[in-house]
Amino acid sequence: MRIHFLIFFTLFTSLFLQAAQFAYPVGARSGALGSTSVTHSDVWSVFNNQAGLAFVKNISAGVNYENRFLMSELNLRSVAVALPFKGTTTFGISASSFGYHLYSENKYGLAIAKAFGEKISAGVQVDYLKTQIAEGYSNKGIMTVEMGFMLKPMKDFVLAAHVFNPVRSRLNSYNDERVVTIMKIGASYLFSEKVLLAVEVNNSTDEQPQFRTGLEYFILKSLFLRIGIGTNPSSISFGAGLNLKQFKIDLSSSYHQVLGYTPQIAVIYVPKHE
Repeated sequence: MRIHFLIFFTLFTSLFLQAAQFAYPVGARSGALGSTSVTHSDVWSVFNNQAGLAFVKNISAGVNYENRFLMSELNLRSVAVALPFKGTTTFGISASSFGYHLYSENKYGLAIAKAFGEKISAGVQVDYLKTQIAEGYSNKGIMTVEMGFMLKPMKDFVLAAHVFNPVRSRLNSYNDERVVTIMKIGASYLFSEKVLLAVEVNNSTDEQPQFRTGLEYFILKSLFLRIGIGTNPSSISFGAGLNLKQFKIDLSSSYHQVLGYTPQIAVIYVPKHE
């Protein structure tokens, strides 16, 4: 069992380095749109860009499940809650767990976001990151922060930026191992009531920049079709979304030419307001 674990862990750390940094985009809508996430405003902003929470006007809760490369050991499970307060401020609570019983990465976050009028918002989040390794290896828990802003200079056009772990929190004193810092900059434009285009650049301290883009098409009443592409590594994604009064259901899958498919499902619940 120990040998099996070490082999898997070596492959894991070499192939999925970005996932090991606690900053994966969350939400099946993002997954379908090439993993673009920084300009979206929904409950998943608590993971992707806390500034987007400021434009969430109703209490909402979401659950998301991602099965990376169809491997049960690489499941990502996420939950989030958005709690608007007095119109311009929104609190967010989140938790996610990546991995399985022999190796897992857990992230817990508490966020606050504020809108400054209808065009500008900012948000910040405090995170607790915990890595658990079985087979007698030690566990590690650390604190860090992330923050972002969102600007709407004109109708239907959004600019946004987000940075995860600007303080470079230390994972281990040995070799001065630190959690990677990741910065995202992106824009989205709603060309009409039916077509949304999102583009994003993701840059980290440990990897080459990644370019992502996604297109969303409002095909029928309450039905959305989505497609996206990404680089480093190259991937293509697709999916659909369905709005059903108090529920929003999103499905997606991305495809890596070597590692295969990554399906994802998300459900958002917005309580009915009288």
